[in-house]
Amino acid sequence: MPQMTFTKLGIDKLKPPSKGKNQVQYFERRRKGLQLVLSVSYGGTKTWRAQFYVGGKPRTRPLGAYPELSLAQARDAADKFNPNAAVASTDAGSFKEVADNWIREYVDEKKLRTSYEIKRSLTVYVYPAWEHKPLFDIRRLDVNQLLDTIKHKHGRNQADAVLTVIRSIMNWYAIQDDRYSTPIVKGMKRDQRSLPERSRTRILKDDEIRAVWKACSDIMPIYGALVRMLLLTAQRLHKVSRMKRSDIDNGVWTIATEPREKGNAGMLKLPDLALDVIKDLPRVKDNPHLFVATVGKGPFNAFGVRKDELDALLPKDMPAWVLHDLRRTARSLMSRAGVLSEHAERVMGHAIESVEGVYDRYPYFTEKSDALKRLAGLIETILNPAPANVTVLKPRR
Repeated sequence: MPQMTFTKLGIDKLKPPSKGKNQVQYFERRRKGLQLVLSVSYGGTKTWRAQFYVGGKPRTRPLGAYPELSLAQARDAADKFNPNAAVASTDAGSFKEVADNWIREYVDEKKLRTSYEIKRSLTVYVYPAWEHKPLFDIRRLDVNQLLDTIKHKHGRNQADAVLTVIRSIMNWYAIQDDRYSTPIVKGMKRDQRSLPERSRTRILKDDEIRAVWKACSDIMPIYGALVRMLLLTAQRLHKVSRMKRSDIDNGVWTIATEPREKGNAGMLKLPDLALDVIKDLPRVKDNPHLFVATVGKGPFNAFGVRKDELDALLPKDMPAWVLHDLRRTARSLMSRAGVLSEHAERVMGHAIESVEGVYDRYPYFTEKSDALKRLAGLIETILNPAPANVTVLKPRR
């Protein structure tokens, strides 16, 4: 093991190893138990490493390549190198390894009803950047860069949703290992608006409904049908996107109930307009979902990309909107169609508070069916407005 005191002149004179040797290593002692290593490969590449010992056995960690990392910089990096942190990083593994453990021991163990969205967010937004990155190597700068990328491509709400997931993972690991400190601090959310400012009031106007409905015919059929069903059923995106063919019997959709779910619309008789949308959906072998994934056997999940494509087909002056606005629009249309508020709220699946919610166990199936029928009827009227010289009678309550 060649020992030496490095000099720039001496390093520049080092020759590659003779044929048959992959590399030769040179060592400079920095302190007890730590050496600065220069590896010279057969091809002439020179690389700095820090060598330390665990249980009497040597371990190394890369510092950088020479001459990009100069001798002075390499010595500084070696002097600052923390063997304990390096061991802790090895023990933790990659971000995905830690995330997999968190999912198994926390998400799946507690049967979180947000499990699907958590796993989707990690797969779509986080793993492409961090799958193999050691957890201990993820710095605050890395987190901010990831969040900024998501914000610019998918919006600040999605960025904050991802932040919630990775914060949970990092906090969970910090509890397991006192050698780890999370890089996430207060104030990293991308949506810094107050709660009143964040509260949405957007509903689509009639001409906007017509524009969105038409654009759904010119985009990917599965996504277009999904958007239409959001408006026709007034249900949440994750409920509609995960509909299975087995959930529908004789035109009645039984909405799957998730653990610890507060509210659910239960059984809904779908109006003819909604059944027509479903009828035209393609069937994919071994995929039970109505809105099938573009890849794999799961439900559709490419919401952000397809939404951008849909927006490109809409009038340029149409104000920004999100898919959840369709749920609010549908609720407003039900009132406009003469649906009683208590019936509309049950269609929405909102939890009924106070004594009424505890004691009124009537399913309201007929009333909810009528509400969706009225909603579909009004939507059809909006899509095919009567001529100007024809008066449309308001529906009777």
